[in-house]
Order: sequence, then structure tokens, then C-alpha cells
Amino acid sequence: MNLTLNTILKLYPVSIKKDKKNYIIEDTISGDFYEMPKICVDAIEFINQKWTLGQIEAELKRLYPDEEVDVINFAKQLIDFGLVKEIDGIELKVEKSNLLMSGFSWISPRFSRLFFHKHSNMIFICLIMINLLLFLTNTELIPYYEDLFLFDSLIFNMVTFSFISLVMLVIHEFGHVLAARSFNLPAKLGVGHRFFLVVFETDLTYAWRLSPKERNTLYIAGLYFEQFILFIVLLIKLFITVRDPILSGILNFIILDLFYKAIYQCCFFMKTDIYYIFENSSGCYNLLENSKTYLRQLFSTSRDKGQELFENETRIVKVYSIFYIIGGMLMITLLIFYIIPQMYTFLKQAIMNLVNPVDPTNIIDSVLFLGLFFITSSLLLYSLIKENRRIPSS
Repeated sequence: MNLTLNTILKLYPVSIKKDKKNYIIEDTISGDFYEMPKICVDAIEFINQKWTLGQIEAELKRLYPDEEVDVINFAKQLIDFGLVKEIDGIELKVEKSNLLMSGFSWISPRFSRLFFHKHSNMIFICLIMINLLLFLTNTELIPYYEDLFLFDSLIFNMVTFSFISLVMLVIHEFGHVLAARSFNLPAKLGVGHRFFLVVFETDLTYAWRLSPKERNTLYIAGLYFEQFILFIVLLIKLFITVRDPILSGILNFIILDLFYKAIYQCCFFMKTDIYYIFENSSGCYNLLENSKTYLRQLFSTSRDKGQELFENETRIVKVYSIFYIIGGMLMITLLIFYIIPQMYTFLKQAIMNLVNPVDPTNIIDSVLFLGLFFITSSLLLYSLIKENRRIPSS
């Protein structure tokens, strides 16, 4: 159906909410969210007043003389978004899948507010400061790569650590769920992946209904729970004599895992929870992509540095680019002092068990470990190759 300046549109119900810089438009039927500038919000309001597209374009050109106004093109975008119900009285056939969900509705918002309230963000900051102080004043609490080798069995070490890591991950995601329920929002726990690793993910789509400050509570919730667990474990290590070496080793496993997860959150070249806090606080919702573009242009050997893909965000992008580099350095540090020494020790022990067999169980243990190592390494290599093929050459 052709659109003209005489066309009159009718939209599906939408909810409009002011955000940091622009506005968040919610399709109240499907639950989809869109970010739009003020000029688009004005256009939507004029459409709801049954103005023709020509009248809307003329008024917008008067209100925004420095802006390039193309209302017909904007109307086509609204159609693509599925927001247009009728064109000149003719109803469009739009299939809207209702994304509204009632996930974890059995969790009372009142109960959730026991954990997340107006003071929870301050408590989280205090937990981080206390935990850092405990590490600085008690260096024996700092995890070492040898902490991963609690048992003689290579496989049992990996399985036990993986199980503890999974439990910590579930607790992390449940923190997001509770935070969402504290605002009476639905939450959905799904399964995703990071390279070859299967991970749990909490759908926080409906966080867009909240103010930026309230959204930060949802993003920080998983870290909040992790820091609380770390605080408890550190206190146990400091003030309770744990005579059982297995229990003491399990506590070390928890500290090591939460240490890994803290470093991961600071890897600013990925979209972690801390990244979303940066993004949400700045109002720059393409911060990672724009930072990558800026760094590519900054280190480009070509005279033509290309055109910046971000407007009015240069200062924020430059600052975040520094954190982007710091995140890469943190990951390299983690690899050098933890991951690589652990893998080297695992492989060395496995090969020694095969070259100088002492016990048949050690041989089986080594074969199982090497098989698992080969499979996971192959999957990681495959993921990296696949990811690089999707990145267009500049």
C-alpha cells in the first residue's frame, strides 16, 4: 500500500517514557521496545491526533528547522515495527506475538524488596569495598591457580569446580530475577552460551519500563549476590578454623570462581552486567559498538580514518575505550597467572600419568581429561573461527 502526504495512520497502543537522552516506546501488545528521539515522539502524537502525513511533515519542519524530516520514511519504519494498525481506514494484517510473560510471578514483590530496596545499591558498594579491604589486609585470601587442584583426580577437580561455578551462576541469575520481581516485573530465565559454555541468562527486557536508576538495580543484582557470598566465605576463612581439608578446599573453589567472575565482569570488550550499567548510566545504547569503531579508527594506518558512527557521544566513547583496553589487559593477566598455569599443570599431570603409569585409575582419569580437553578446545576454536567469519573486513 502506497503512502502519500494525504495518508492518515492509526497506531496500536504504545507507551512513551522519557529516558536519559531519547524516549522509550513500548508496544503494549507485543511488549517490544524502541528508542526514539523527541522528533519521532512528536510525530507519533500527531499521528494519534489523526493528522495527515503532510500536515505532520510541515509541522515538524517548523518545529525542527535544522532536522532532516521525512515523515513517509518514518511511517514505513513504523509499519516495519508492526506499530501501524490502519492506513486510511484499511486495517493491516499484523501478526503480533504477545511477549508479555508472567515469569516467576509466584515470587512476591514484597518479599523481593527485602533484598532490593532504596539502600541496596549502597550496600552493594560497601560489600565491594569491604571485600577488597579483606583481600588487601589478608593476602592469604587471594586465590591462587593451585587452588583448583584439591583432589588427585584431574576429572574430579574439573567436575567439582564446574558444579560450584554452576551453583554460583544460578545464584547470580536468581539475583536478577529477585530484582525484577521487586519492581513487580516479569523475569524469564533462559539458556545461552559463551563460546562453547552453556550459561543461564535472565531476560530483563521489561527493565525498559523503569527509570535508568532503577534499571541499574536490575543489572547490578547478580553481582550483589556474588559479593555477599564472597563476603560470607571470606569471614569464614578468617574467623573460623576449618579443619577439614575438603571443606577448606571447597571454600577456596568458591573464592576462585567468584574471582574469575569478577574479572569477567570487568572485561569491558564484552556486554557484561557492568557494561550495561555503563551503557545505562551514560544513555549511550551503542557504547560497545561505537568504542570499537573509535579504536579501529584511532589505530588505523589509513589516512582516511572513516566517519564517526556516533554523535554527541564522543567524550563518553573515548572514556569507555580506555576501559575497553583495560578489560583486555585484565583478561590477558588472568590468562597468564591463572588459566594458562592451570591448563599447563593439568596437561603435564595427565601426560605424566600416561607416560609413567602407576595406577590404572590414573590412566583412565588422564584419558578422560585429555578427551574432554580436546573436545572443548576444538569447540572453542570452531567458535572463534565462526565468529571471525561474521566480522566484516574494514
